[in-house]
Amino acid sequence: MKKILVPVDFSKPSENALKVAAKLANKNNAELHVLHVIELAESLFGAEQFNVNDDQIIFFMKLASKRFNEFLDKPYLKDLKVKDYVEPGSTAFVIKSLVEDHEIDMIVMGSSGVSGLEEIVIGSNTEKVVRHSEVPVLVVKNEIKDININRVVFASNFELENVDAFKKAKKFANSFNADMHMLYVNMPGNQFSSTKEIHEQMRSFLKKVEMPLDKKNIEIFNDYSIQQGVLNGSEYLKADLIIIPTHGRKGLSHFFNGSIGEDVVNHSELPVLTLKI
Repeated sequence: MKKILVPVDFSKPSENALKVAAKLANKNNAELHVLHVIELAESLFGAEQFNVNDDQIIFFMKLASKRFNEFLDKPYLKDLKVKDYVEPGSTAFVIKSLVEDHEIDMIVMGSSGVSGLEEIVIGSNTEKVVRHSEVPVLVVKNEIKDININRVVFASNFELENVDAFKKAKKFANSFNADMHMLYVNMPGNQFSSTKEIHEQMRSFLKKVEMPLDKKNIEIFNDYSIQQGVLNGSEYLKADLIIIPTHGRKGLSHFFNGSIGEDVVNHSELPVLTLKI
């Protein structure tokens, strides 16, 4: 984790994310890349009439740069290597480009969450980044005064496609010397499994990552949906951080099936780290 990207919009959640990212950068001797995007409609990209040198765009960029410099004048950034960017465009699009161009290892984002019709139809920038990002995304809502994470929950169905995500999660937890608890959400109906069946599935999974089955670090939590189970199970375990793999579904598949990772990000008060599988 040598390059950490933090998109900011001058809101309180984005400042909370910046504080967390600064602590992570300090802990890992990493570069901090801080981005502010001047939002433009995605429909303008590629259009012949769209020109980033337009006088109005330059005017707004100068205003944003001045405010950005004031926003970055923080004591906790003084001893860090910070690179800042002001770019016009769609936030999700600009983030994706910057991640690829600068080989970013992790994104840390603030979020206030969305709900209702906005959650179904529009989504938030954070939600879009979680859905599309190929690198881990840490989402922060509330201010975290102490980043010393002691207990991490890795929520999964423990199918073999999640092995790589588990290895990354374990490495992240180890960097804080944190205990990692594996959470399986059991639901009524056709998705119900017996304790024995779940343990067998976990045993096969852990064999792939060369870890023994330790029932002290396994929690089978019964609930009415996976999202509720992850949130309630993490609260029950008194977790400091939730780590969850995400498929990053797109288009109609996302609309009809949703994404558990995005749902958890939207509704969790705890920080959430999503890992693409």
